[in-house]
Amino acid sequence: MFGLGLATKIYVAVEAVDMRKGFEGLYGLVRDQLGADPLSGHLFLFSNRTRTRLKALVWDGSGLWVCAKRLEKGRFRWPKVEGGHSVTMRSEELAMLVNGLDVKQTRQRNWYRKSA
Repeated sequence: MFGLGLATKIYVAVEAVDMRKGFEGLYGLVRDQLGADPLSGHLFLFSNRTRTRLKALVWDGSGLWVCAKRLEKGRFRWPKVEGGHSVTMRSEELAMLVNGLDVKQTRQRNWYRKSA
């Protein structure tokens, strides 16, 4: 399996993608449309037009992974962006997105430490 380290960025392609694309097709989208290096070790997420399916492309150092998920009910709450082909998100937001939560309806809490 692949793991997401602290330095791993998660890029979400804003525009819909043909879910028939495999390794080479998604590799080309990352390189040409998103302007990123598919072999960087970062994770790239893609969705179909109806937001019921998603695919992830990631390089683990020895090869490319393509993972897919199809929702039986509902839709993924995909981020909306004006101008641009992708957005980045944190791993916590990725977990919420994949599990069907709406990232826009959540808010990050400020955690404070008492000073000694």
